[in-house]
Amino acid sequence: MAFVGKSKKAVQQFDTPEEMYLSPTMPRTNKAVPGLWVHQGDVIRTYAEQHTQTPDLALELPTGTGKTLPGLLIGEWVRRSGGPVLYATPTTQLAKQVAKTARREGVPAALLVGKHDGWDPTDELAVDTGEVVGITTYSSIFNSRPYVPVPRLLIFDDAHAGEQFVGHQHGVDIRRSQDEAAYLTVLKALKPFLSGIQYQRLEGEPDPGSHHAVRLIVPAVDSSSIAALDGALARLGSPHKYDHAMIRAGFESTLVYLSYSGIQIRPMVPPTSENKIFSQAAQRIYLSATLGSGGELERAFGRASIVRMPLKSKTAPRSGRRMFVFPDLVAGGDGLTLTKRMVALTNKALVLSQDTVERAKEAAAELAGHDVPVLGKDELEKQGLQSFAKATSGVLGLANRYDGMDLPDDACRIVVLDGKPDAVGLQEKFLSERAEANSALSERIRTRIVQGAGRSTRGPNDFAVVVVRGADLTKYFARPENISALEPELQAEVLFGWENSRGVQADDILENVAIFLDHDDRWRIGGEEMVAEFLADAKKIESVAAGPLGKSAPLEVEAWQRAYARDWTAASEKMQEAVAQVGAEATRGYRGVLLYLAGVWMHLGAQDEAQRAKARELVREAGLAADRGTWLREMMPLPGAPEAELAPMDVIAVNTIVARLRGKLKTNAVRAALVEMQAALAQDEADRYERGLTSLGSFLGAAAEKPKGQARADSAWEWGNAMWMTLEAKSEEHADGLLPVKDIRQANTQMDQLAADRDMDSPPASSPVVLLSEKLTVDPQHAPVANRNVYLSSLAVVVAIAADVAAAWTDFLSSATGKLSEAAQVKHVRMVLTANGCLPSQVIDRLTQHRVRPGD
Repeated sequence: MAFVGKSKKAVQQFDTPEEMYLSPTMPRTNKAVPGLWVHQGDVIRTYAEQHTQTPDLALELPTGTGKTLPGLLIGEWVRRSGGPVLYATPTTQLAKQVAKTARREGVPAALLVGKHDGWDPTDELAVDTGEVVGITTYSSIFNSRPYVPVPRLLIFDDAHAGEQFVGHQHGVDIRRSQDEAAYLTVLKALKPFLSGIQYQRLEGEPDPGSHHAVRLIVPAVDSSSIAALDGALARLGSPHKYDHAMIRAGFESTLVYLSYSGIQIRPMVPPTSENKIFSQAAQRIYLSATLGSGGELERAFGRASIVRMPLKSKTAPRSGRRMFVFPDLVAGGDGLTLTKRMVALTNKALVLSQDTVERAKEAAAELAGHDVPVLGKDELEKQGLQSFAKATSGVLGLANRYDGMDLPDDACRIVVLDGKPDAVGLQEKFLSERAEANSALSERIRTRIVQGAGRSTRGPNDFAVVVVRGADLTKYFARPENISALEPELQAEVLFGWENSRGVQADDILENVAIFLDHDDRWRIGGEEMVAEFLADAKKIESVAAGPLGKSAPLEVEAWQRAYARDWTAASEKMQEAVAQVGAEATRGYRGVLLYLAGVWMHLGAQDEAQRAKARELVREAGLAADRGTWLREMMPLPGAPEAELAPMDVIAVNTIVARLRGKLKTNAVRAALVEMQAALAQDEADRYERGLTSLGSFLGAAAEKPKGQARADSAWEWGNAMWMTLEAKSEEHADGLLPVKDIRQANTQMDQLAADRDMDSPPASSPVVLLSEKLTVDPQHAPVANRNVYLSSLAVVVAIAADVAAAWTDFLSSATGKLSEAAQVKHVRMVLTANGCLPSQVIDRLTQHRVRPGD
């Protein structure tokens, strides 16, 4: 029979959450934790003493040190004093995990996840009336019609992932592979913002140049076109029509990020102030693994001021030991085989990628041995994480899931980080690859890496192998400033892994991994002592951009709030204040984006010619700030503004190509040369590749040649005295997968040698030297040797540029030879080069994304 007795309506109150936890009023189960860790007690005690009235509060609890229990205890303590309390997680799976913890620890809670129609009415009522803590997801709060109550307290778990789960909710994200009809419908509405060539390339079959590039469109510049775009989105089916509803009230302020693979439409900062569940909560608490100083939380949640309550030093337990392995640095260069052999030691691994769901599962399949189960997102949602955790074998591949998965103890001892997590969504991809605004993403990228690496080290006695796979992520760890921004213990683990991977034989690495997994005296005496030596020298150093970005964040939030309300002049003025704070050299690219937005908004709100002139001046300043911001030349000009001037090197290229087209041109010979150029750059025979590079430079309007003499560049491109560039392909294998210091020193001399050839004292300012390699990165101890103008790029980038050049010249040969006046031909060549990303300034931008020298 059911238990019966007196029902107490009054709930016992306590002075602190800690006192409540220690009382017998919480029906904890026999599986509850034996007690609070010291740092957990510090957190809830400090909250009760100092921050009960703080509207927005961020609590720092590093990964693996227990965020959930302090969050639940604070929530329960507040609930007992009256009013609904919501505890939000990024995913349903994590919400269920929190609900399980709540039951174990005696916190009355109800789970409100999934579609509202499936919620238990009794649970929903209990949350509404404050009888239990409501455990839900971010998406149940941030949607066009939330059904959860306005809470007294709103707690966000894993708040460091806020951009991924809040920013993306405030926008329309159309992936071509999933809904091509919707993609083409919206693309048609964007046609006024594109040249005919650009539209044709995006509408048709993919090609190397158009598939990955992301361009920015600001629809508000053209009022008639933005109305058409709004209408097109309104006609789409679910889920896009619901996503559109989230931003429709301030649709004029949204930005469009367009690529062949997808379209993302959103403001940079989400308009969370429009959400009553979020904005009307008496208090919002953000549980975060890290409280960076770059303003990441403020931008992600759209709050101008979030008070940070950092963890008291030395109170949190360490979160286990990680052994980092860099298979791309193995002797012989066969990182894939080594990774497969490491996974085979346990036949159990978690593979984390930022790519698509399908690609993440393919990556898992690539590493799984014969008869080892391969799982992905679908299997995780059907079977749950515990099914994988309890399995004796299996490789689980997930995309963009760096948080919310606990695999402690023996659940999974190997985590594979598959690629650098810097492009979760097209907005990030634009900022990273086009706007050179990596400084604004650095905190986000670092947090994802740290969180991903910690999935299997959830407590002080856990240990796991972390495999760093992919050239881009290996290059990330090759930069000293990225290492020094990590916590000291993590720095030590990474440096230990680097030293024990670089140039080491695969069999030796595999033996070391086996020793680590056994975790016996061989590891404690050897490995632990060496990690301790690295730790003794480790010191955390914040990036130079963090301070300015942190000061700018509140102003950016306020600017976007004003823009969403169409108060354009005030938005521009506030964004100009933000620009004044983002003053570091390291933030140039991001500053250029902010200046451009300030200019557009000033134009939209302009009441007279003086304000319109100010708008044009801000756009010009954006071009100066965005050092290589070729994306600006793709933007629709402000009404009444003159066409943007070409850089001197671009003028020379256009005039050179026009002269060639108007000369005695043998079209069949040119077409054959284009075919041979692409074929030469798609293979690795040195002499033929060098000829392909020189041919490519000529088609780009440069005077191109292979310089004579020993230790000279493979090709040198000169656009008069405006800009030069030398290129050197490094296709040979190196024992440790790293660019040797001799190659860097050789690169340092190439421009001076070229200047000597021309009887000049020095080359044109900022002329780049580009080392081309598909796999190599640079050893951190050698990178400082490089001159500031030396860059490392991929052979694949050259192949893409060659494809774009071939497309541009195919157009020239069919439409611009002998049919146009010289003035019209100049205009046409300029337009086609720009549309294909083939102006010299654009090509240099594409090839110089990764400077070798650190800190620049």
